[in-house]
Amino acid sequence: MLSKITREQVSGLLEILYPRHCPFCDRLLSGREPLLCRRCAGELKLIQGPVCQKCGRPLETDTLEYCDNCRRKEHLFIRGFAPFTYRGRVQDSITRFKYDGRAEYASFYAAAIRKFGEPFLNVWMPELIVPVPIHPERYRKRGYNQAEELGKRLAASLHIPCAQHEIFRRKNTRPQKGLTPSMRRNNLQNAFAALEGIRLPERVLLVDDIYTTGTTLDALTETVLGAGARKVWFACASIAPGRAF
Repeated sequence: MLSKITREQVSGLLEILYPRHCPFCDRLLSGREPLLCRRCAGELKLIQGPVCQKCGRPLETDTLEYCDNCRRKEHLFIRGFAPFTYRGRVQDSITRFKYDGRAEYASFYAAAIRKFGEPFLNVWMPELIVPVPIHPERYRKRGYNQAEELGKRLAASLHIPCAQHEIFRRKNTRPQKGLTPSMRRNNLQNAFAALEGIRLPERVLLVDDIYTTGTTLDALTETVLGAGARKVWFACASIAPGRAF
């Protein structure tokens, strides 16, 4: 008769079968390092100081209320935030998370969003998380949607549902990087859609890995509002610094 397996034994077996990596240095983690290694934990730098009151981008001075992008462009979402600036080790980490099969990084970034964004989330009280969808062709190539992985973990920590099928991407759009603002808008025109008959709750939180100009989130916000939402915010793992590109 088999003896009862302890929680520690199960944890050890899972660690062998599915080894976890530090999201910043990609080193294998031990059982005592649940989300990132001790060295990287000591070097962790969250966004501090003045930020844009619309998108959460770091500002050079507290005399400004909005970043250059949000002063020039009216966004459809109410407000958003990100715990990290998209540069250096965070940029390398997000690249691995997105393209190199490190879906496991979602646990760390969801925890960072939950902790950093607690003052916002406690006020907004979202009823549903909508991750930015990717096209099925891109999903087959990657094997997962990094925004969906992030959204599922964040939704679990907030005890709210995560929409994984209700909103979908019907156009396999070009990558937004390197496109001009007008090209970005044209690229995402009619890119998202809601399942017929879907009625979303009033308060919705969009989730993605990177915020740059907000064009993607504006397009998704339009779709979500058309499906019944009344108030839409966003949370991203990282946000591009400086001027919008």
